[in-house]
Order: sequence, then structure tokens, then C-alpha cells
Amino acid sequence: MSLALGRAGRSTATGTKRAGLATARGTRRVGLATASGAQRVGHATRRLTHAQGAGRTGLGRLIELTAANSAGDSLITLALAGTIFFGLPVNEARGQVALYLLITMIPFAVVAPFVGPVLDRFRSGRRYVMAGTLFARGLLCFAMAAAVGPGDVLTLFAGALGVLVLSKAYNVSRAAIMPSVLPADITLVSANARVALFSLVAAGIAVPIAAGLTAWLGAAWVLRLAMVVFLLLGVFAVRLPRHVDSPDLEEEDERGERARWRTLLNVGPAVTEAMRANAAIRLFSGFLLFFLLFLVQDGHLKDLPTTTTIAMLAAAAGLGGLAGAAVANWARNHSPQLIVLLTLAVSLVTAGVTAFLFGLWAAVAVALIAAFAQELGKLALDAIVQREIGEEVRSSTFGVVEALLQVAWVFGGLVGLLVSDWSAGPGGLTAMAVVLALALGSLLVLRRARVKARDAKVQAKVNDARNDARTTDVAVVEVADPPPAPTTTKPLTNPHG
Repeated sequence: MSLALGRAGRSTATGTKRAGLATARGTRRVGLATASGAQRVGHATRRLTHAQGAGRTGLGRLIELTAANSAGDSLITLALAGTIFFGLPVNEARGQVALYLLITMIPFAVVAPFVGPVLDRFRSGRRYVMAGTLFARGLLCFAMAAAVGPGDVLTLFAGALGVLVLSKAYNVSRAAIMPSVLPADITLVSANARVALFSLVAAGIAVPIAAGLTAWLGAAWVLRLAMVVFLLLGVFAVRLPRHVDSPDLEEEDERGERARWRTLLNVGPAVTEAMRANAAIRLFSGFLLFFLLFLVQDGHLKDLPTTTTIAMLAAAAGLGGLAGAAVANWARNHSPQLIVLLTLAVSLVTAGVTAFLFGLWAAVAVALIAAFAQELGKLALDAIVQREIGEEVRSSTFGVVEALLQVAWVFGGLVGLLVSDWSAGPGGLTAMAVVLALALGSLLVLRRARVKARDAKVQAKVNDARNDARTTDVAVVEVADPPPAPTTTKPLTNPHG
């Protein structure tokens, strides 16, 4: 009996050992396969980001840096969303969200005139400015992670605001240096679209990972992970090519110094038109986000569970952004001004149709098309600014652009927040369609007046040139040699002599 038990024990031990070895080998194979797959994906991504000379000029590194930056922002967004917004009752969440929107709008309205000029001052150290925004966001993530446990809402709001401002500062610096890393075979619209595409893909990959980590480990650990990501990205930013930094001008006259302080009135007609159109689109986007979110939370869209509906709307917005970046890359040879007006027109038509056919699938469609219009219009606006504005004041102009769009988005969000409390859907979208129609109509009227003024000015120059030509012809005739005077022939002899 004991011998049989001993044999059974040895057999069990041997089987357990073999099973352990088999499990270890299987785990090792899975790990090696995963590492090999990740390496292949990394090589494929590097080939895409460095294509068409982008690796030689530094555009490829900038694309990778911005994509990772977008993934880090997604980690923060998911962590804060689980902490601040969806963890509260609907009525209480409305107050918290409204407070957050106001907190984000006021500093942008006050600080915006100063962000751009400061960045223009440090053109010779743009790599370090970008790295500074990344390092600072890492530190803010550490502070917010410490505030999650005690539920320190004030620290979370202040940290979120700081992250938002620093993220906008990074985007301003990134957009300002784009022409300096542009390969000869890529246009500005195409380069901006390539950056946006990889950023959206990175964010789309990071969102489910962040959601899973938030559910598993909690928001504090996700914020700590974001801290590590941003600190590593800061080191990567310092290693960008040196030609990203522009030499400072040794002499600047008083007029050039005043030109640093950009406003909506002194950026030129093309940039002003694109900014106003994008502000209207961003107003519509902010309205939709909070309007649809609280309609779902209030139970007005009951076709599917709340979580599923929100996931569908988020997925539609992500796909719309990807489609906008892809179309921008395809439309690289078309006029950016025309693209901006078309995106506003598409937003108007979509709002009107959705108001008439409101429901779950109409809400998904409007979320997709609004994200498409926002992405495409912003990429066209960036290309217009990069083309029309000189490098010495480009950051200042982008500062004004980001501030205007942020204020428009916040204002739209506040309107959507208020309208969602009394409108079940069609009424709010109809009102927004009227606002978009007024915006598009005013832009078309102003554009027509500007084109007429330009044509009149050109015609006046042509008439002046013709008059100058006629005056020159008359003058030539007047100064020409006069005809020879008649001569008298003197007789050879005197007939009376």
C-alpha cells in the first residue's frame, strides 16, 4: 500500500513538474510571439512615419512624439472621466461639468494673448519648450494621482486645467515648427493630416487600455502611468533635430515687435475667415458632446443601455476624426479655404437633418460627421496659418487660434449642458442649425465683399497701368524729332548783275 502511494506521489510530482515546464514553455512562447509581433508593428509604424523623406527632416520623429502625447492625454482623460463625471449623479454632474468648463475658459481668455509671444521669444529653444510642457504634465499627473484617494476635487480641477493649458501650448509649438521639418514631397495639409492620423490611432489604442486599467487598478494608477509616459516623452522631445529650433532675429523694429501680439483683427483676411469658420464648427462640437452625453444620462435615448450608447457615440466620434484626417491627406492639393467653408456647410446640413430625424442612429451619425468636420477644418486652418503667417509671429497666431477654438468649444459645451435640461433633442439641434446657418451666411457675404474689393483693386491697377501707357505714348510723340524745315535754294548767279 505504501509502495503504491509512493509511486502515485512520484507520478503526481513528475506530472506536476512536466505541466509546470510545459506552462513555462508556453508562456515563454507567447511572450516571444508577443514581443516579435510588437517589434514588427514598431518597424511597420516606423516605415510609415518616416516615409517620403519624413525621417530625414525630422517629421517622422515629430509624428511619433505627437502620437505618444495623444495617448498620454487619453490616459488622463479616461482617469478623470471615471473620477469626476460619471461617478456623480446626473444633476450633480451637470454642476461639476459646468464649473470645469468655466474654469477652462477663463484662463484661456486671459492667458491667450501672452502664450504665443512667449513661445515666439523662445524660437531658438522650441525643443526645450515642448519638453517642458511634457515634463510639467507628468508632475501634474503625480499631483492628481495623490488627490484621487481623498477626493480632492479642487486639486483635480486645477490639475486638469494645467494639463489642458500645457497640452495646448504643446500643440502651438508643434504646429509652429511644422514648416521647418516639412519634406519637399509633402504639402502642409498632408503633413498635418499625417500627424493627426497617427495621433488619433494612438488615442484609439490607448482609450480601451486606459479604461481597462482604470477599472482594474483605479484612476490613481492610470494617472501614475501617464506621469511616466510624459516624463519619457520629455526626454524624447529634447532629442528632436536641432533645426527645429530657429535662430532669433538680432534686430527687430518696433513694428515687428508689435506684430507679435496677434489678435483676430490683424492676422489677415484668409486666416480670419478660417478661424471664424472653425470657431463655429468647434461651437457645434462642444454643444454636441455635452448635449448628447446628458441626453443619454437622462434616458432620452433608450434603445440601448447607457454605457453601450456612450461607447457607440465615442466610437463614431473617433472614426469621424480618422476620416477627417484621411480626407485631408487625400485633398492635399485642394484649396484649404474652400475646405474650411465646406466643412462648415456639412456641419449645418448634418445638424438640420439630425433635428428632423432625431434618434439613436441619427445621434451616432451626427457625432461621426461633427468629428469629421472638426478634424478636417482644423487641419485646413493649420495649413493656412503655416502658409500665410511668418515664422517670427507664427506661435502668437497659433496661440490666438487655440484660444479662440477653446473658448468656442467651452461656450458650445455650456449651451449644450443647459439645453439638455429642457430639450429632448430636435429643438436643441434646430437652434444649433440656425446658428451655423448664420455663421456660414455671414462668412459668404464677407467673402463676396472681399473678392469684389480685390477685383476692383486689381481693375484699378490695370486702368492705372493703361493710363500710364497712354501718357507714355503721348510723351514719346511729343519728344520725337520734328520734321525738317523747308530750305530755299540760293541762285548761283545774280540776274541783275
